[in-house]
Amino acid sequence: MTSANLDATFSALADPTRRAILARLADGEASVMELAEPFAMSQPAISRHLKVLERAGLISRGRDAQRRPCRVEIEPLVEATDWLEGYRNTLESSFQRLDALLEEMKAKEKRARHTRPRR
Repeated sequence: MTSANLDATFSALADPTRRAILARLADGEASVMELAEPFAMSQPAISRHLKVLERAGLISRGRDAQRRPCRVEIEPLVEATDWLEGYRNTLESSFQRLDALLEEMKAKEKRARHTRPRR
């Protein structure tokens, strides 16, 4: 995934309305009117959100007679997930090393307490 594609994906996902639209489309295709229904905003405002999602490649629009259903496109989400997964693996490895170090320090402290002379 190119940096520009990744930027577009995360930029599109940064808005809660667009995330809600994607969540709705995960259940199946929907028209602009159907997508606008649960929001307190105009159809043109929803259309602007859809354009952002479309430019990011997160949705596509078809043509079914007079209807232009929107559908979610999974590939950009898979690519973003793969990118994030690389960081998750790196961080998880770092946390495991930190946990091991902390356990080692606790064990040393415990041994030091047991070897101290009692008064």
